[in-house]
Amino acid sequence: MVQLAGEYVLEILDTIGLGVPGLAAPGSADRRLYGEFIERNPDFFARTERRVVSYWSCYYRRKYEVFGTYPGSALMDAFRVAVSEHAGVQWQRHTPPPSAT
Repeated sequence: MVQLAGEYVLEILDTIGLGVPGLAAPGSADRRLYGEFIERNPDFFARTERRVVSYWSCYYRRKYEVFGTYPGSALMDAFRVAVSEHAGVQWQRHTPPPSAT
């Protein structure tokens, strides 16, 4: 799921957002599992975040002028919250702030 979140197809991003409702629930099993995975694979997650930014900039910047409105941004934020909760520290961001253009 994390790897697929780094793809450019909006339908994939939307499906992931809808298909993992536990990711938004503090303390849920889904959130713990994603948090643990990302904590164990920080370079992979950083690369995925950079891909999301790259695809937004290349293909979707006209439609979503602000990065925070792009569906991939919301997914990266949800994953980052999950790993921050799991690790007990603020996880580094490799994407623009949600309100940045």
